[in-house]
Amino acid sequence: MTSILKADTIQDTDGNNIINESGNTITIGASGDTISIPSGATIANSGTATGFGEENKPIFKVSGGNTSTSHNTWTKLGISTETIDTGSCFDLGSNNRFTPNKAGKYLVTLTITIPSSTDTDYFSGDIYKNGSSHTGANAINRDYNSVSFSSIVEANGSSDYFEAYGEQESGGSLNMRVDEFSGFYIGN
Repeated sequence: MTSILKADTIQDTDGNNIINESGNTITIGASGDTISIPSGATIANSGTATGFGEENKPIFKVSGGNTSTSHNTWTKLGISTETIDTGSCFDLGSNNRFTPNKAGKYLVTLTITIPSSTDTDYFSGDIYKNGSSHTGANAINRDYNSVSFSSIVEANGSSDYFEAYGEQESGGSLNMRVDEFSGFYIGN
């Protein structure tokens, strides 16, 4: 025997809605409720899922041409190519900086190279936040070496910004290239 139960609303004994149908929308639970899916149960979705988890946006990925750097001088590195910029948060051209429009934590990566075989005592890359050194790494250049690092940084979502900087200690001037400067939102 089969049964059909027809109702627009199912309530608990206190009169709180457990399931409510209005138009083409079915609401399970109410604000403040916890909906528990038991271990071993599967949620199958054949439609569109929205509101589950967070999107890791904004995302940016840029790279640059050569920037001349003087001995023992931190220099903002040029950016010439924008590959990804989901939130229009990277200012390519005038400022060459990432200004995230969403407050929270970001994973940011910088990879730079001295594109020559000139041996250098040290060269360094740094991610500047709001015009000051935030985090960096260094290497010894022996024929086109790179320095690459990642860091978790926090941004207020309105005025904080991040830039790629480099410094080298060759005794003269050398070009540096941004192979990749990238980042994405990871959460609050």
